[in-house]
Amino acid sequence: MSSTAKSTPTPASAGKKQYPPQKPKTVIPKRQVRILMLHGYTQSGPLFRAKTRAVEKLLAKTLAPLNLVPTLIYPTGPSHLSPGDVPGFVPSSQDAPGAETDAWAWFRLDDGRGTYNRLDEGMRTLAAAMAEVTAGGEVVDGVVGFSQGAAMASMLASAMDPDRGIGAEEDEGWVEAVREANGGKPFKFAALYSGFYAVPERLQWLYEPKVRTPTLHFLGSLDTVVDESRTRGLVDRCQDPLVIVHPGGHYVPVNREWVMPLAGFVRKCLEEKA
Repeated sequence: MSSTAKSTPTPASAGKKQYPPQKPKTVIPKRQVRILMLHGYTQSGPLFRAKTRAVEKLLAKTLAPLNLVPTLIYPTGPSHLSPGDVPGFVPSSQDAPGAETDAWAWFRLDDGRGTYNRLDEGMRTLAAAMAEVTAGGEVVDGVVGFSQGAAMASMLASAMDPDRGIGAEEDEGWVEAVREANGGKPFKFAALYSGFYAVPERLQWLYEPKVRTPTLHFLGSLDTVVDESRTRGLVDRCQDPLVIVHPGGHYVPVNREWVMPLAGFVRKCLEEKA
């Protein structure tokens, strides 16, 4: 009488090399980097953005490996300029009498008294822009400015230094406003194109001691709008400034050769302050 032996099932994995289970990859969350972009005299926020879109794209590409996503904020200065306030303005035959311009300023120079009119209003406009960011739980990390916007950016960066005393009673209101708007946090960097220092005696406390926020200064070798002594004067009023001279005039250079130093500077400052 024959018998049939029962076979034992062979596991599908038999004979195969076993590996330990893979650990799930760590996903580093992306962080927004908020940057104020301050236009020059006779410009506006939307116009400045249109002129600097290449800067925005290269910054995004450079900061991507760090999982940093730049968000550029383009406020507009509060002082509306009339056609007569715009240097070199020549009305065309199509302009209606009394037509308004899309030209704005952060402050107005009073030549007779050597003061900056509406500076308080300009700073409070920036405080409002920063407050919108902090309302979402973030802070503004840095500032980029051109011409009058660069002068404004350097003053703002200096004023937001919590260790700097307020040197003029008239400025206490707006200084407290900008500091509170960013949650008491100073800027990590300031990039200044064709900037200049403020001349009013009342504002010299912003430069004494020197501006401690890391600064990168772009100077145009053919700039005929802002006198070089004013631009160099701002450089001298900053602590450990970095200076780049481009072979152009009074504008923000947007080709890759001149944007990459800005991107590298922003990245370095963010890494150091992380």
